[in-house]
Amino acid sequence: MKPTKVLISRDNGEYRIKVEGRANFECSPPLRNFAHSIECQDCRGISIDLSECVGMDSTFMGILAMMGLKTKKCGHTVDIVNADANMKNLLNGLGLQKIFNYVEMSEIEATQKWEDAGKTTGKTEKAETVLEAHETLMKVDKGNIPKFKTVVDFVRKDLGKEENPESKVT
Repeated sequence: MKPTKVLISRDNGEYRIKVEGRANFECSPPLRNFAHSIECQDCRGISIDLSECVGMDSTFMGILAMMGLKTKKCGHTVDIVNADANMKNLLNGLGLQKIFNYVEMSEIEATQKWEDAGKTTGKTEKAETVLEAHETLMKVDKGNIPKFKTVVDFVRKDLGKEENPESKVT
């Protein structure tokens, strides 16, 4: 199987992300960094093309949720483009239909200037990404708390992070 690629393009404040391959925790940290870099004054919306995505894990979906929540705070939306029934079922199974619009469209322009989202630097960055992604999923839909509480507790312990009132999800 060819390696997963996450490509990002920006045009007049509209971001386009294209996922090729299996989207998992390995390719999530650069996308998390991108999500943290989004500034409201510079963002008019995000489109995420899943037409070439063959699967997603919960960490990747949590990072998509982070982008959805941040973009929503900026008064815009995240469009999930060309997601097949399986991709929609994965996202909806975590309650993420609340923050995404599903759209079908022809190929995103070939003239886009795509940049690779980057590579993960290490184990700690991956673990922090897994933690933040799952905490986000638990915030988006309370039904995700029993699904991911064990993961969150395990990763927190692995990172040596103590439970504190600000990070507690209830």
